[in-house]
Amino acid sequence: MSMTKADIVERIYKEAGFSKKEAAELVDLVFKVIKDTLAKGEKVKISGFGNFSIRDKATRIGRNPQTGTAMNISARRVLTFKPSQILKEDITERYSHRLDENGKENTALPIKEAKPRALSSFLNNEDDTVYDDGDDDDNDE
Repeated sequence: MSMTKADIVERIYKEAGFSKKEAAELVDLVFKVIKDTLAKGEKVKISGFGNFSIRDKATRIGRNPQTGTAMNISARRVLTFKPSQILKEDITERYSHRLDENGKENTALPIKEAKPRALSSFLNNEDDTVYDDGDDDDNDE
């Protein structure tokens, strides 16, 4: 099941106490700001969630999978998302027990209860970036 923009609006309406119209306007505005920032070639960093960025890919030679014929793949810009370490840990901590040794998910098993750190980090505006100051004293701030 996928979460849609309408689902996000509904959650904000229910959980934050905004009217549905205000929630829809807020969601639209957030997405507009993210889209406009990326369109200018700038990164979007959301603490506790991840980084969105635009990456340029060079022209390269690829193969048609049906015929095996070589073909040029044109240069293009692609949108990338790199989740924060906190978000990755939140997800794996709550869902990893549902995977068997073959990577197949057993959705009958309940999700582990845990307070999502990514959300609290985002709400508290904490930065999950680890800084390396170049020395080996384990004091990386």
